[in-house]
Amino acid sequence: MTVIDWDVAVNTGVRLVRPGPQVDLPDARQAVAQLRELSTVAAGHVRDFTGMNPLVPAGPAAVVDRPGWIRANVDGFRVVIEPVLEQMGARRLSGSAAANLTGAVGARVTGVQLGALLAYLAGKVLGQYELFLPPDPDGNLPTGRLTLVAPNIVHTERELDVDPRDFRLWVCLHEETHRMQFTATPWLRGYVQDLMQELLLSSEMDAGDLITRLRAAGEAVADAVRGGEGNLITAIQSPEQLEIMDRVTAVMSLAEGHGDYVMDAVGPEVVPSVERIRARFQKRREGLGPLDRVLRQVLGMDMKMRQYEEGAAFVRAVVAEVGMADFNKVWTSRETLPTLAEIREPSAWVDRVVRPAAVTE
Repeated sequence: MTVIDWDVAVNTGVRLVRPGPQVDLPDARQAVAQLRELSTVAAGHVRDFTGMNPLVPAGPAAVVDRPGWIRANVDGFRVVIEPVLEQMGARRLSGSAAANLTGAVGARVTGVQLGALLAYLAGKVLGQYELFLPPDPDGNLPTGRLTLVAPNIVHTERELDVDPRDFRLWVCLHEETHRMQFTATPWLRGYVQDLMQELLLSSEMDAGDLITRLRAAGEAVADAVRGGEGNLITAIQSPEQLEIMDRVTAVMSLAEGHGDYVMDAVGPEVVPSVERIRARFQKRREGLGPLDRVLRQVLGMDMKMRQYEEGAAFVRAVVAEVGMADFNKVWTSRETLPTLAEIREPSAWVDRVVRPAAVTE
């Protein structure tokens, strides 16, 4: 039984998303070509700086517009959520409310709300490493795809009044770091997917309960637009999930902070205006309008800003204390990932993971 109408989600998101900045066709083509080129350039810088080596060939990034980003993310939602719903199918759909929620009308409503969330986010995201992709025609799971959202990058570089090539390379450095994390560390993708599924299956929810929570998330956003203070994180989270959320937050803080650290630390010889870009970008983050701030809070994006800051501070502290080679022990296994407490106290991770190994050498 279909519980989310994915086609409705795509159509709603594409209909609601705001158009990107006005760009002449030759300039648009030049931006797309340059982003593809710079993603490859950035991959070399990330490899040299981090000492990590991808186990699969990278190739240039996929460059998309806002509707393209929405379509890709609906595909990603399906890859993560549909197996969870299948497992929940073993748990009965309890009561008439759940039955109604999983009917055709409920599936369309949930699709509309998911599409509305993605329409908002599609105007904000500069790029991402798409971890969860549908199988190819032969049934093989792709390792992932680096995607850059060209209109958002062009809009942001104009708004910040920074050098376009420098800004585009700076963004590519961050996103290529994410690609390196997952292509050089093959177990990491499975760990993140396990965490996401464990998070959704961690309480005695059935499919109807999950859809109820997705509905609540949509209502939280609608409430924020009306001036309320709803929060998506509390809307979809149960008390039993807090421990799992700590593990999710820890790994995402590591990934995002590592990306932020690398994009700034690669150096002025690669991105000459990096200090100006970072200063203006940070000021932009802090200068959002009231509605935008509320929506970011509702969508958990404020939490992601903290992940950037805490994760980058963790990476800086560890690299300063033990060097890049020993920092890279973080990617050895699930057990060597930092806990959330260690993200906030980097020396505790060094004592647990790096120093015991040093004693026996």
